[in-house]
Amino acid sequence: MQKLTTLIKKMLDRKILVIGDMIADVYLQGQIGRISREAPVLILDNIEEKIVAGGAANVVANVAALGGEVYAVGVVGDDNYAEGLKNVLKYYEVHTEGLVTDPMRPTISKTRVIAGGRATVSQQIVRIDRENKSPIPKKIEAELIAALDKFLPQVEGIVLSDYGSGTITEGVKKWLIRYAGQKKIPSIVDSRYDIGRFDGIGYIKQNDTELANYVGRDLNDMSALIDAGATIMKKLNANGALITRGEKGMSLFERGGAVHHIPVADKSEVFDVSGAGDTCVAAFILALTAEINPVLAARIANVAAGVAVRKLGTSTVNFEELRRAFEAIR
Repeated sequence: MQKLTTLIKKMLDRKILVIGDMIADVYLQGQIGRISREAPVLILDNIEEKIVAGGAANVVANVAALGGEVYAVGVVGDDNYAEGLKNVLKYYEVHTEGLVTDPMRPTISKTRVIAGGRATVSQQIVRIDRENKSPIPKKIEAELIAALDKFLPQVEGIVLSDYGSGTITEGVKKWLIRYAGQKKIPSIVDSRYDIGRFDGIGYIKQNDTELANYVGRDLNDMSALIDAGATIMKKLNANGALITRGEKGMSLFERGGAVHHIPVADKSEVFDVSGAGDTCVAAFILALTAEINPVLAARIANVAAGVAVRKLGTSTVNFEELRRAFEAIR
């Protein structure tokens, strides 16, 4: 254990670039006051509004919390949500100069209205999404590529976090994959809806549901999982695929056919899986840039994700929590 604790310290201060769909997760907390006279709906007294990092921004926050130096690249609007998101990332001492402002589109936001009373448990009653689904303009794409051109010579690892909002354009994707391949820099993509775009990437991160959607069939047993993992590896010509499987842990597929199944590190109560995949990606890329072998990197990511799921809402895992988690499973 002492050797492993020493090993994960190599993850500290690694320089990571994260590009993708920067999302402001907004939580509106309200206390139930009364029923409206206008309609049979609750009237809430606003108690608190909080903005936390979501989407690619949550990957950024997790990399920073785990001790990495992070360069964030993405698109935000000219609005209060952009300022709120930047303030969150500045708290983690993130380089935010790569966040390009497009005044014609709003910052992507997901607003959750949380209601409760003095004698009732608070719970989410509605979510409001705000997003411009039109393609990223060429001018904004050029600014993203200019930011990449500025930051890439300084970084040791690259994360592409694709939540389906279009930040990672074809031009941006090709630029990054080509650069990572030429410079032999570790790279990983987490794409919620369109992983097939990212052929030639270093590593793939998917959950088992996303992988099932990609191959077009259910993964009802280990044989089906292994076949699906081999399929995605072949089609995307990747070095590895890290598949998260909920309570069943993770599976790492490597180039050459090796498959490693990693059980859940801590089976204590799970509170919330929101954002655990982002924590997994953050820990994995930091471990790879620290020249930790992929199997051990996956085990580190597994432990980090295990800490994340025991927290409520989208949250980060810091290096000290990761170190204590390893000590706890000794």
